This record gives sequence, C-alpha cells and structure tokens, in this order.
Amino acid sequence: MSFNQNIFKAYDVRGVYPEELNEEAAQAVGLAVASLVGSGRAVIGRDMRLSSPQLHQALINGLCAGGLTVDDIEMVPIDAVYFGVGAHNYDVGIMVTASHNPPQYNGFKITRRHTQWVRGSEIKEHISAILPANTQPGGLNVFDIWPTYIKHVRSFINEAVLKPLKIVVDAGNGMAGKTIPLLFDKLPFNWQPLFFELDGTFPNRPSNPLAQGASQACAEAVKANKADVGIMFDGDTDRIFFLDENGQFVPADVTMLLLAKEALRKEPGAKIAYNLICSRAVPEFITRWGGQPIRTAVGYVNVSQALLNQGAVMGGELSAHYSFRRNFSADSGMIAALMVLELLSQENKPLSELVRELSPYAKSPEVNFEVENKELTLKKIKDHFNDAKIDELDGVTVEYPDWWCNVRPSNTEPLLRVTVEAKTIELMKTKQAEVLKLIKES
Repeated sequence: MSFNQNIFKAYDVRGVYPEELNEEAAQAVGLAVASLVGSGRAVIGRDMRLSSPQLHQALINGLCAGGLTVDDIEMVPIDAVYFGVGAHNYDVGIMVTASHNPPQYNGFKITRRHTQWVRGSEIKEHISAILPANTQPGGLNVFDIWPTYIKHVRSFINEAVLKPLKIVVDAGNGMAGKTIPLLFDKLPFNWQPLFFELDGTFPNRPSNPLAQGASQACAEAVKANKADVGIMFDGDTDRIFFLDENGQFVPADVTMLLLAKEALRKEPGAKIAYNLICSRAVPEFITRWGGQPIRTAVGYVNVSQALLNQGAVMGGELSAHYSFRRNFSADSGMIAALMVLELLSQENKPLSELVRELSPYAKSPEVNFEVENKELTLKKIKDHFNDAKIDELDGVTVEYPDWWCNVRPSNTEPLLRVTVEAKTIELMKTKQAEVLKLIKES
C-alpha cells in the first residue's frame, strides 16, 4: 500500500494529509475495522478540517465494502460519536479528526461497544491481513443524532440551579462553534462567542489551546467583558480549558477537582479516577470530600478503563480529557463545561479563589528529555532516590513527604517526561534541578 505505516499510533490513526494519511488509507482502515468487528452497525462522524469530507467518504466506502451498515451523523463533536455507540447500540464508532493537531493533520478515533478503544496497532494488524471486500456490502444512512445527544449532555446538570453567569466561549473555529449554540439554548447564561465560524485552517488560533499565544484573545475578552469564566475547546471538543475572571488558565488537575467536587455532591462516596501526574492535592481533596481516589497510568484510555473496571463516577487527567461513567465511560468536553458552570452557579466565590483553595502545592510543567537509553536512566533515578517510596505504575514515581516526581517514557518518541511537585516553589525548583541533572548525566 502506498500510504505511510507510521499513521498507526498508540491510541488512534493519525498523520499528515495527503502525504501520510490519504483516501486509500482511509478506505483500508474502513475495511480493517469491518474485519475487526465482523458484522453489524457503525456510526461515523467528522470534524471541520479541510480533508475531513474526503477521508470521511473513503472511510465509509471501506466500512460498507467490508459489510457494515453505516449511519453517518456528519459534522459533530467527538463525544457525539461516543454517545452514539453507547446509547444507540452501534458495534463501532469512528470520528474523523486530528483533535488539537495543526491543520495539515487528520485521523480516526475508533471505539467499540462498552468503550473498547481500538488502538492504531490493532488496525494495522487487520490491514496487513485484509480480506477481499465483502460481496454483500452494507448500507448507508444519514442519522440526526443532535436531539438525543443534547438531551444526554444536559442530563448531567440540574438546570434549575444555573445562574446568568457571564461566559466567553472560544471555539477556535472548531466543532464547539456548532455545538455550544445548541447546548446553551434556553439556559440562563450570558455568553459571548469567539471564533465560532467552522474553519479547518484554524485562522484565529491553533487548535491546541495550550499553544503559544492561543489563549490571548480569550483572556482579553474575559477581562474586557468582566466575565466570570472563559472556556476554550480544541478542534473536536474532547479537550476543554478554563480561564478565571482574570484571564488566567486554570490548571487541568484543578479543573479535575472542580468536576470531582460537583460529582461527589451528587453521588457521595463515589470513586474518582485521576492519573498519576496530577497534583497530590487531587487524591487529598477527593478523600477530604468523602470520595475514593483511584490512581491510573497516564492516558485518557487508562482513565476510561478505571471507570469501566472500578465503577468510578468520573475521571480526568492533565491533558484535559474528562471522562464520565454515565457517558459510557468516555470523555466529553461539553459535559465538563456544563458541570463546571453548575458548580460556579452554586459557589459564592470567583473562580480564581476556588483555584487558589485547590492549589496548595508548587508543581512544575512537564519537561521532556531525549535520552538514548530510557530504561538505564529510570534505573538511575530509582537508585539515586532509594530511600523514597517508589512505584512503577507508569515510569518511575518517587515520593517523599514534602515532594514527589514522576519520570516516564513516551510511548511514541525517545523521550522521558518529567513532573515534579513540592510543598514550596523553592523546594520544587531544587528537586527539579536535581532530577534533571541526573537525567542529563545519564
């Protein structure tokens, strides 16, 4: 086949269009999914990227040729596909999207029933042993999922407690621009749209809200309008970021705590999943509020699995994916948005004050290091801190009473990722320097 085999990633299929991911690849992926599933029904959605219509059609051609019946829900946020699989009993769902990647990228995120995430490696295996197209091709229908999807997302909140909060919503020319007007319809919010025109070239800011300068326009709009909160989405809306009333980013693990607090208000004693590079404050506050913290490896797939396997009510991580048990254990930026707005409606405090209360520690941003021998470097970390509490759930986590660090290998690159947190900023900087020096000398 003429397409690049590197499109098969740890959690999905993704690459540059058309050099790596093209129509031939999309049709082959469709056939591979049909081979993997065997028979049944598929639900397919896409985002607004310029290459999405072509890849979407080629994917459908492959699925139908492989014998699956396809329901096309057209241009939707990604959680509408997850909702479709769970609520409408599809055998498989596929979203055509490259999430927060630059415009030249595209890809496929695939899930089966019961939130079984299909990894790129699984697709690659089925492509390498692909069977001829089914002699009895499946059919194609167009399905309007919006009414049931919007009802489902709004079912996570009590609309009666909502207040007329002033909100700036930055869609970044992504799928939130189509979704938010429908989701917020008849809710009491006073909201201002920013970059709501669907445009897969992302003319106003990068699809990734964390990219350099991406939040500037939203922050300025929040301050100019004296808004209570700013909300930013990535292209397919699975990642969501909040800005306080001063235009400052809310750390993703603090957002996780805001969601956990609201979830525990509704379901006291529930389990909450979080990944191991979240702040130590996350399990501490969940326990203080009567919940049960569940620690997972990094990756939204691992958080979702904790919801499935341990019955956690919700979970989240630093990449700003937030998953919900009643959302079929899948993530949803839209559900997270409504739950945080519900919490703000009930708290008589500005968002900045809530963030301060939930941020007792000094935490470093993740630092990436390219190393030749990841395993040898991890052993060196363990040997150096041999008097610490050490676990290897994901890389190496070193814990002391007043600080901790995690050093973990990337799944896809020759990198080690380093996170350090301490009781004071001075101690955090000292320990971060110590850990980074060890890695550099490896």
